[in-house]
Order: sequence, then C-alpha cells, then structure tokens
Amino acid sequence: MLTGTSRNAVLFVVLSAIWGSAFMAINLGLEFFPAVTFAAIRYDVAGVIMLAYALWVADNPVPSTRGEWGLVAIGAVFLIALYHAFLFVGQTDPAVTSAVAAVIVSLNPVLTTGFARALLPAERLTLLGVAGLCLGLVGVVVLADPAPSNLTGEGTVPKLLVLAAAAAFAFGSVLTRRVEATLEIETLEGWAMLLGGLLMHGIALGLGESPGAIEWTTEAVLALVYLSVVASAFGFLIYFDLLERLGPIEINLVSYVAPAFAAISGWLFLSEGISPATVAGFSLIFLGFLLIKRRAIRDEIRRQRRPPTAD
Repeated sequence: MLTGTSRNAVLFVVLSAIWGSAFMAINLGLEFFPAVTFAAIRYDVAGVIMLAYALWVADNPVPSTRGEWGLVAIGAVFLIALYHAFLFVGQTDPAVTSAVAAVIVSLNPVLTTGFARALLPAERLTLLGVAGLCLGLVGVVVLADPAPSNLTGEGTVPKLLVLAAAAAFAFGSVLTRRVEATLEIETLEGWAMLLGGLLMHGIALGLGESPGAIEWTTEAVLALVYLSVVASAFGFLIYFDLLERLGPIEINLVSYVAPAFAAISGWLFLSEGISPATVAGFSLIFLGFLLIKRRAIRDEIRRQRRPPTAD
C-alpha cells in the first residue's frame, strides 16, 4: 500500500501527464472550435459529469453557506473561466505552440509564490527551495529552446494572454486558502465548472463567437472528450485533492513537469520532434524538483528503510 507521500508523488506525476498532454489536445481542438466556445463546452460537459458524481458521493452536494459559495465563485472565476478563456484565445495564434503554452503556464509556481507571500504569510520556501524553483524555471525555458526573436516579435500579445491565464490560476489557487470554509472536492469542482462554463459562454458571446462555426469532426470530438473527461473532471479532482495536502506552492510545481509531457504528446500525436534541449530541460526540471521536495524524499527513504514493527 502506498504511503501518503508515495500517493502524493504518484498523483503528482499523473496530473502532470494529463495537464501536459492537454495543451496538445487544445491545439488540436482549436482547428474545429471557436476558442472560448471550445473552453465553455469543455466545462459544460465536465461540470455535468462532476456534479452528477457529487450528487452520488458527496454528503453536501450543494453549497449552503456564504463561505462555501465563495470557494465556488473563486474556482469558477479564476481557475476555470479566466484561466481557460485567456489560454484558449492565446493558443489560437500559430506562434503559441503546445510547448510554448506549457512553458508560459509553468510560471505558475513563481507567480503562486509571489501571491502566497503577499496573502499567506505562513507559506514560505527555504533558500534551497527557491534555488530549486529557479532551476526548474531554467529547465522549462531550455526545454522550449526559444529563439530571442520569438519572445519580442510575432505572437507577443497571445503569449501575454497565456501569461494572464497563468496569473489567474495562481491567484485563484492562493485565494482559496484564505476562505474560511471547507467544501467537498466533488461539490466544489462540479459547481465551479458549471458556473465557469456559463461565464465563458458569456465571454464568447461578447467576443462575437458563434456555435455555428464548430466543425464536428472525429478529431474535434476526441479532443473535447479528452479535455472534458480526463483533463478537466479527472484532472481537477486530483488537483484539488493535492491542493489540500500540499498547499498552493508545491501543487503548482506540476507546471514544471507538464511541459515534458506536452513535448512527448506532441511527438506522439502531432509528429513534433524532441530535441537535445528537451532532454536537458527535463533534467533541470527533475533536479529542481529534487531540491524542492528533498525533505519529503528524505523522509520517505527513511520510512522505507525502517524495519517493520511486530504486531
């Protein structure tokens, strides 16, 4: 049986793989959907699934207090609507590939640390933790192998939109910790997805998008199903679970590992090459993760070496 630390590590890797490959699925689906409409329909589907699941397993499937609805509102506005509206619109530009989007979103841990220091005084990283954070950031930049001209020329505004998405998600992650209320994960996720989807339908309407522009191809349906069921319903279930266990700084380190899976999924499904920079970047990411998680890793090694006690 997995210990708490081992369980968290496994879920961390699974979430990284799911959210990393989601960038590839987004780029695939954007060929057939208007951007924000695509994001909204994604969460219409995911929200219905999760709310049905909440009605089945949760003791409190409907928020009943101001604090509980506050948690739902934060999730709907920041983690769902703003994050995905900015992200999907940004990824419509050819300059924002799956890897580029994943790298920009990987700024989440840095942004989260800044928000946490301002809003959650108890959240701190040691000097080695900060070094690991920086090493991981260097790793994702090396992995993307960006050309200097791409950072200041073509695609600048779309990249800034993706950066705004990362900031919205980081801020929302920290803000949930300030609300003095608890809500079952399934209930929080289901209502936040449904309300976030509705907000995005309003944004899509304001942008002049039309559902009639959707091309319902096999690829479109596959992209929608993957993003709705796997990346959204299942992925956010893992995310909120780890958020409670690890806190906003550590859980957002998923953003450091996700670009590696974005590169792998791009290679498998979109025939994108994997360069030596990918290997070097992933190595730096792994070293940074070891620095940040060194205490948990050390404690787990000691636990594994400890002789079993007699009953």
